[in-house]
Amino acid sequence: MKPFEKCLICGGDLVEKEVEKILRGGVHTAVLKVHAEVCLHCGERLYSQETVRRFEEIRAKLERQETADFEPLGQSFKVM
Repeated sequence: MKPFEKCLICGGDLVEKEVEKILRGGVHTAVLKVHAEVCLHCGERLYSQETVRRFEEIRAKLERQETADFEPLGQSFKVM
């Protein structure tokens, strides 16, 4: 059984999808694919507790610049 049957924001229906999540920590950014419950009406995403813990671990590694086990994805640029 899902923790929630309806969106907590708008009451819309939720479906499980694989989504792309962007995480930032310090000067680094990571992109990963995770499963989330996504509202079909407003797009709100609900993540499992396990997924949220994983986000926290990755952000902490990014802040500490512990990126050796991450795959480089390219370069980022700041446009002025």
